[in-house]
Amino acid sequence: MTKAEIKALRRPFLKELFKKNKFNLVMTVIAAFLAAAAEIVISWLVKEVADLIAGSSVYSFGTLLIIAAGGFALLVLAWILDRFFLSEFRAKAMKQYREYAFDRLMEKGIQAFSGENTSLYISALSNDVNTIETDFVGKLQGTIQVGIAFIGALGLMLWYSPLLTLIAIGFSLLPIIVSIVLGNKAAIAEKNVSDKKESFTGMLKDALMGFSVIKSFKAERSIARLHDQSNEGVADASKKRTKVNVLVAYASSIAGGLVQFGVFFVAAALAISGKSITGGTALVFVQLLNYILAPIQTFPTFFAGVKSSYALIDKLAGALNKNIPDDGEPIEPKLTKGIEIRDLNFAYEEGKTVLSDVDMQMQAGGCYALVGGSGSGKSTILNLLMASSEHYNGEILYDGKELRGISTSSLYDLVSIIQQNVFVFNSTIRDNITMFSEFPKEEVDRAVRMSGLSKLIKEKGEGYLCGENGSGLSGGERQRISIARALLRKTPVLFVDEATASLDAETSFEVLDAILNLDGYTRMIVTHDLDENILRRCTGLYTLKNGVVSEQGTFDELMQKKGYFYSLFTVSQ
Repeated sequence: MTKAEIKALRRPFLKELFKKNKFNLVMTVIAAFLAAAAEIVISWLVKEVADLIAGSSVYSFGTLLIIAAGGFALLVLAWILDRFFLSEFRAKAMKQYREYAFDRLMEKGIQAFSGENTSLYISALSNDVNTIETDFVGKLQGTIQVGIAFIGALGLMLWYSPLLTLIAIGFSLLPIIVSIVLGNKAAIAEKNVSDKKESFTGMLKDALMGFSVIKSFKAERSIARLHDQSNEGVADASKKRTKVNVLVAYASSIAGGLVQFGVFFVAAALAISGKSITGGTALVFVQLLNYILAPIQTFPTFFAGVKSSYALIDKLAGALNKNIPDDGEPIEPKLTKGIEIRDLNFAYEEGKTVLSDVDMQMQAGGCYALVGGSGSGKSTILNLLMASSEHYNGEILYDGKELRGISTSSLYDLVSIIQQNVFVFNSTIRDNITMFSEFPKEEVDRAVRMSGLSKLIKEKGEGYLCGENGSGLSGGERQRISIARALLRKTPVLFVDEATASLDAETSFEVLDAILNLDGYTRMIVTHDLDENILRRCTGLYTLKNGVVSEQGTFDELMQKKGYFYSLFTVSQ
């Protein structure tokens, strides 16, 4: 990707920091200007007081005292403006940045997101955002103030002695070189820290999500070692970053010290030789040099922070840009004929076929079961029906329209899926059913009743908080919430992917029975539970073996064949 393309991706993220935030920024800049002006006035007073003592000042003591009071009044006014507007600017900038990044993330399609590392986004919206706020947004106002003070100090120095000012500028080249050389190193070190934190976040997420597996297999020490290795990587990267930042700070400080002492001795020499420089002028040059040196010491750190922040923004922007455009044609949210799969072949990796020459037909309004051993390709078929990938050979047709030519947005108005791993938000039961949207009460009540949630609602109420990922609910209750979600959306097609795999036999039957009782829906059920009472009620069964449809028909037809399905069913009893 070219630099121009990278900048184009970065630009909208930077705009979010300042969008509808310009007034707050302007007020902080005014505060910076007032503070810088006060600092220059106070420096000027140092010269005039020194010259007053020497008897060469044109101002009286009272006049200088009044000017000093005015300078301190400017500082107080700057503090008042900063107190009200600086915090508002920073908070709003980061709020808008997070919201924009999250909105962009929500725009990604399932195809694009399914193959990505979610830890990248977790790190980008937590650790990286904090870095951007600290190193870029947080230092912006202070850097502006330093820049304004620099301009004022330079102007005053030129007024007093152009020769000494040129000498000071010559000495200042050294810190500028230091800034240029070390700025890139700081940016690289910051990006390395971000990458290590992303890896650590992913490891931590896996450990927490797989906590029960870790405990049951007594793998605590092994996982702890993985945690410690990942944590050590973060610590090493942070240590290297600190070393680079210390190098930048000390190199800038040493270079600044050389400039200050060099200019001071030259000024002293000129004053002694009588080159129209008074003692007060020599003294004020030393004072003003602080404002000349401040940018040299501040800008390297600030620009290093800017580069680091840009690197983090570019990393997020690049990931969010990897999307699959939803450029298909919209379809009506209804199924009149049915779903057909023709000669479907699919592989996640080249040379490793998962599905081979799959043919299936599902009439609208029917209920079909997809059975087979683990790894036979059942869930892959459902995922492809949900447009998880367009890299398949063959055809997937909804009412005769090929899936790759259908807008995924309109597809999700047609189909819903109930999966084994139901995600439940830490919110109320009602919010989890409605997915935070508004629905008429009678429609919510209908979904609750048809999904078998009435008992739960009666016991705990709609406002019951479900806990993190539904920790306050049983597995069956979470599955019923998933069913209610699908019913509330009223999509004509419902896919069920091993929804009862983690449930006991009684609850499993209740959940599948609730799905089979849904008249008017086209349903496909992937199930490991070969319950005769459930399978007999299905319009048709498809048996998968090693990615191939080995048999198809009704329950009785397949049992009479005494083939692969018969073997599966007999073993399961």
